Amino acid sequence: MVRTESPLCDFDAPAVDFDLPGIDGRGWSLEQCRGQNGTLVMFICNHCPYVIAVIERIVADCNLLATEGIKAVAIMSNDSDQYPEDNFEKMIEFGDRHRLTFPYLLDVDQNIAKSYGAVCTPDFFGYNQNLKLQYRGRLDESSKAAVANARRDLLLAMSSIGKTGTGPVEQIASMGCSIKWRDQ
Repeated sequence: MVRTESPLCDFDAPAVDFDLPGIDGRGWSLEQCRGQNGTLVMFICNHCPYVIAVIERIVADCNLLATEGIKAVAIMSNDSDQYPEDNFEKMIEFGDRHRLTFPYLLDVDQNIAKSYGAVCTPDFFGYNQNLKLQYRGRLDESSKAAVANARRDLLLAMSSIGKTGTGPVEQIASMGCSIKWRDQ
């Protein structure tokens, strides 16, 4: 696994629509995942040690954001032929084990990850109510190992976006494992 950092925010870039299958057995579009005050699109996977280390914090923060009218969606775009621990059945197990409260979707052809410019897991894209990008940064300052009283960058940014429509000017890139691209 290669540690990769996400690029910084391309402010006001529009969210890309999708139609992807979820672990709940239904198809999901961007509009169905859209929150009244904001939308968080996350690229995660089942096996990445960075994701595993922070998934409980992700779920907790998404639950708090939901109370502010901000919905979240997670998308898995890794090549599950080469990384079978990321296959759809394992996604369902991962969702159950971690009690995901947001849709967890499969991007089998990786077109959505490419359209968003996702590069790593986790990779966070925070949109305002108009689906314009306002945040492309890290979850919090603690990285893989939870640190008491760590600054919760994603939660604070999304909460602000929900209230004001704009994200923080200063953002620190997310880091994680590179997305496992299919051979072309």
